[in-house]
Amino acid sequence: MFGEEDGWKFMDALHENIAAYTHSGSKPCKMAAAGEIPIGVSFAFRGAKSKADGAPIEIIVPSEGVGWDMEATAIVAGTSKLEAAKTLVDWSITKTANEMYNTGYAVVAMPGVAKPVQYFPENLTEKMIDNDFEFAANNRAAILEEWAKRYDSKSEPKG
Repeated sequence: MFGEEDGWKFMDALHENIAAYTHSGSKPCKMAAAGEIPIGVSFAFRGAKSKADGAPIEIIVPSEGVGWDMEATAIVAGTSKLEAAKTLVDWSITKTANEMYNTGYAVVAMPGVAKPVQYFPENLTEKMIDNDFEFAANNRAAILEEWAKRYDSKSEPKG
């Protein structure tokens, strides 16, 4: 969103305000919901669920936009179970599957299927940034190496 150089500058400034990096994307929200930390950078869906469960939190959507990722299904080349894999992939794009995904995700691939989630920001899909998945995939190792060099000192121990 900011480009590579300005993106790292943004992350450097954000890093100054991070207590710890977790290995769970929902843990910062759970910690904020429990009053363990004042702010958790986390998934809006987890925030909405926590707020619906009575947590005294507010969900804030950055004006610049929000990052997102894509859940995907694929068939591994050379699988010995090709017909079973095709059956799974065919099912994964059905309306029934998308309705099931909606129990864990507020945004699903099939338009008109997702039911509103209480407290989930209404305009979040409009705030999703343009992701360059090809760039991210092709540069994943270098990005992770640079991130670790700059910020890993505040990461929770892997366990």
